[in-house]
Amino acid sequence: MTEVNGRASHCNDVCNLQRLVKRDSSICRNASIEWEESRRKWTGDISQRPRGMQNDPIISWSTTYEDLLSTNDPFPKPIPLPEMVDFLVDTWHDEGLFD
Repeated sequence: MTEVNGRASHCNDVCNLQRLVKRDSSICRNASIEWEESRRKWTGDISQRPRGMQNDPIISWSTTYEDLLSTNDPFPKPIPLPEMVDFLVDTWHDEGLFD
């Protein structure tokens, strides 16, 4: 009788595990969908952007870190993240803060 109970217990454990995996997969799938929707709102519609066309940099080559911090006025256009990262890394290199 214990073997039958052991099998039944094992079956219950497997069934419980399958339910947990299914629930967790559903949670992950929903979280992924919500993340993609939030990202789309933040980045805009990528399909509407021109492809292969390089825009002029938003930050002038002569702009200093202090120039960016000295005003609360918004930039005339959004600064692409790669451009801002390049600017900051160059500034930090010049100041000896980034090796």
